[in-house]
Amino acid sequence: MTEAEPSPTRLRQGIGAGLLFAFILGDVLGAGVYALTGELAADAGGLMWVPIVIAMGMALLTAGSYAELVTKYPRAGGSAIFAQRAFGRPVVSFLVGYCMLSAGIVSVAGLAIAFSGDYLATFLAVPVPVAAPIFLFLLALLNLRGIRESVTSNLVMTIIEVSGLVLVIVLVGLALGAGRGDVARVLEPPPGPGAGFAVLGAALLAFYSFVGFETSANVAEEVRDVSRVYPRALFGALIVAGVVYVLIALAAAAMLPAQDLAGSSGPLLEVVNATGFSVPSWLFSAIALIAVANGALLTSIMSSRLTYGMADEGLFPGVFARLLPGRRTPWVAILATTALSALLAAVGTLELLAETVVLFLLFVFISTNLAVLVLRRDEPGHAHFRVPTVVPVLALISCLILLVQQSWQVWALGGGLIVLGLVLHAAHRRFSEASG
Repeated sequence: MTEAEPSPTRLRQGIGAGLLFAFILGDVLGAGVYALTGELAADAGGLMWVPIVIAMGMALLTAGSYAELVTKYPRAGGSAIFAQRAFGRPVVSFLVGYCMLSAGIVSVAGLAIAFSGDYLATFLAVPVPVAAPIFLFLLALLNLRGIRESVTSNLVMTIIEVSGLVLVIVLVGLALGAGRGDVARVLEPPPGPGAGFAVLGAALLAFYSFVGFETSANVAEEVRDVSRVYPRALFGALIVAGVVYVLIALAAAAMLPAQDLAGSSGPLLEVVNATGFSVPSWLFSAIALIAVANGALLTSIMSSRLTYGMADEGLFPGVFARLLPGRRTPWVAILATTALSALLAAVGTLELLAETVVLFLLFVFISTNLAVLVLRRDEPGHAHFRVPTVVPVLALISCLILLVQQSWQVWALGGGLIVLGLVLHAAHRRFSEASG
């Protein structure tokens, strides 16, 4: 079969290699590392950089499957459509789409907790159960008003987020050069027996810091020369994010004992303060808050639009597809997803919510990795990236390893949300059949 470029698209292909790289990096980098460094220190001690390396390797395996499917079907539209093409079962496609939706709602709840912790306390001390719902309410108002995102604005926010991380690395480097800190701490295992299993278990939490790359499948149709550009941007962004995360973990471990980091919801602010340099706490806290708020806003927009889209396609009750007059924003979907995120923020912890996000996305990734193998014989007639068969196989194994690391609390929360989605879906179908 003669290979050619994909057929023309109706969308403007205005995204080149640089903007796509920034788009993916902006989705992956930022909020997770600002919030979760303390949690990693609690689980892995000074070896917190090891689970990050493990998680990056696992993320790159699944990224290989996305690189093949996105360049093979650049107009497919994401994991749910890959599942429909591979398996032909509407319920499977619904579950994949719903897991993406649930991951977004839970992630926003976790980011609300991160926003309401020590970074916010630099400006205003407000209890998390009070601050988190207020923060989410303000996000909902912005969402209702109408948010027009672009990869250019994402580039600006990425620069702000990265600047804070670069600041941490530079200040710690200067502090170590001046004799402060203790480099030997980066090899200190967590206390107690079973340190190896503890470090491996921490990879589950570290994996949360790498999620976000999967959303890039939604802009594939707007990428110029997607078969060549997309894999390079995807792998490049993940590797850059991984290197930055490892440097941050090494810097944090060298600057402070793990037990000091473990109790902080603003761990990188603690690291900056420990360097001894006179950087205003409000400046770094502001950068961290921008990073967390931007991630929460973009994720809340995605969640509400996905809810609206599923309702518009008849997968959810039609009420979720109602639009606000004038603004044309999906107000019911926005209010519903915000309310659920607020409830989860009030009753959950950052670690529980982050691991639940990973649980949902592991189901999505398992579906995508299987889809690569099922669709291996399907040739679209144009040049595309092809990953060696062993890569999706190893990716499936890595996903299964992470699944068995999940606690019963995570399975209970995730299972409860899946049951809720299935009930809504079944009730809607029964009502539609009865009224039709």
